[in-house]
This record gives sequence, structure tokens and C-alpha cells, in this order.
Amino acid sequence: MRKYDNHSYLLSVILLLSFLAPTPAILFAKLYRKKVLLNYHSGEADDHLTRWPVTAIPIIRLADEIAVPSEYLVQVFAQAWSSGAGDLQHYRQETFRFRERRPLKPVFLSNRNLESHYGVDRVLRAFAIIQQSLPEASLTVAGDGSQRRALNGLTSDLNLRQVEFSGQIDQDKVLAQYDAADIYLNGSEIDNQPLSLLEAFACGLPVVTTNAGGIPDIVTHERTGLMVRCGDYKALAREAIRLLNDVPLADHITTQALAECQKYSWPAVRPQWQELYEELAAVKQKAEGSRQKAVGRRQ
Repeated sequence: MRKYDNHSYLLSVILLLSFLAPTPAILFAKLYRKKVLLNYHSGEADDHLTRWPVTAIPIIRLADEIAVPSEYLVQVFAQAWSSGAGDLQHYRQETFRFRERRPLKPVFLSNRNLESHYGVDRVLRAFAIIQQSLPEASLTVAGDGSQRRALNGLTSDLNLRQVEFSGQIDQDKVLAQYDAADIYLNGSEIDNQPLSLLEAFACGLPVVTTNAGGIPDIVTHERTGLMVRCGDYKALAREAIRLLNDVPLADHITTQALAECQKYSWPAVRPQWQELYEELAAVKQKAEGSRQKAVGRRQ
């Protein structure tokens, strides 16, 4: 029996329950001979499939199609299912407003749930290095989660100043949150293609991030953002300071990032979704026609 500490065991159970949440709907759909399209977003898919293969993989295989928002998840699911429609991620383009930032100020934002796999502790450690060089630097940590108390403690241990934990932000205040910042920091250890990065792109907020999961599918180093290895908070700090000191690079990144996020707008992905649903509907109609013919022959 593999031994887990209480925290890891609890996290694993939560992840399993989250992964199996669509199971009743899938089973009822199959019971009534309906086609099933599973839309999966979590960057924790690899962990789910590895840790819970006996329960997760059979449920996945009941789906007729799996729609995922990244090439990363296409590759992860290939071990359990041969089909999948990648790059169906989208964001609400009309919600966000681009703002040119020239010159950049050391005003940073992290907007992830406060869970260990999102690496907000790495962001705080990177910010500690940044603040040694730029005492006026500030950081807003948006979001909430199980690690909030620990992260508050780390902030005190690192003697950080001008760090605000703003909690979960209402949807109608998200734009103001992005608009108030100048650089977006992300320290994920496990991830897919976070919408928050696309939102930052759309707002003109340059991104410095780790290369977790599917992030390299939307962030190209020195083109649409700056990217470092997972866990390397020193590099995260170095690249953030580099961005502040290199105006042409910052301008280039924000321009290219804005163009990149257009690929994920609803007008761009809507035809893919429509095609996927039409294919499923066509297969269903063909199957129903075959059953009716078989019934007719028996009569």
C-alpha cells in the first residue's frame, strides 16, 4: 500500500471527486443511447489518469468525443482515448480592454487559485528578489484557496511589503484588476492553458510564467511572453526585471500576445465547436437509421 500524508491523500480524493463529477451524466446519456461530448479543461489530467486509472479511464472511454483546449491535453488523453478536439479554449473578448503600458511599472499581479499546484509561493519568492532591486514594487495576489494562510505566513517570513491578498474577485471587477497592474506573474507547477494568461494578453499585460503543462502552447518565449522552468522562482524574478528594463521587448511581447489571444476568441473557435456537434449528430442519426432497418428486417 502506498503511503500518503494526510494532506496529499485529501487532495487526491478531492481531485478524484472532481474528475468523476460528470460520471452520472455520462452514464445516463449512455443508458438512453445519447452521444457524449466530454469537455475537459483541468491541467491535472495526467495526475488523474496516473493515480486513478481503474476508475478514471473506463469513464473517459464512454465518451464519444473529448474536447480539450490544448495540444498538451490531446497528448495526455491519447493514452486513454484516440480522439479529441484540441484548441477549443476561448475567452470573452468583449469583456477586456487593451491598455498600452509605457514604460512598465513594477506593479505585479497574480490571479490564480491559492492551491499548491499553482505555485503562488514561487511568485512570492520571485517577488522578494524583485523587491530587493525595486523597493517600490507591489504585488496583488487575487484568488482564494486552501493555501491562503500558508501564503500569508510566507509573505511575513520573507518580509515582503506592498503585497495585497485581494481574495476572490467578482467577475464585474476582473477588468479593473488587470487594468491596475503592469506585469502578470504565474508560477504554476501543474497547469493546462490558463484563461488568466489569455485575459492578460487581451489587456496588454505582459506575462512572465513557468512552462507548466499546456502553457507553452499559448506562450512562446520572447514572443508572446517570457517563460522559465517550473519551480525556478529566481528565473521568474530575473525575467520580470528584464521586462521592466527592456522597453522594445515589452512592446513586442504585448503586441504579439494580443494577436495570439485572437485565436481563442469565440468567433475563432465557434466553427470548431459547431463542426464537432454536427459530426456527433450525424453519427447518431446514422446509428438510429441502422437500428430502424434492423428492426424492419426482423419484422
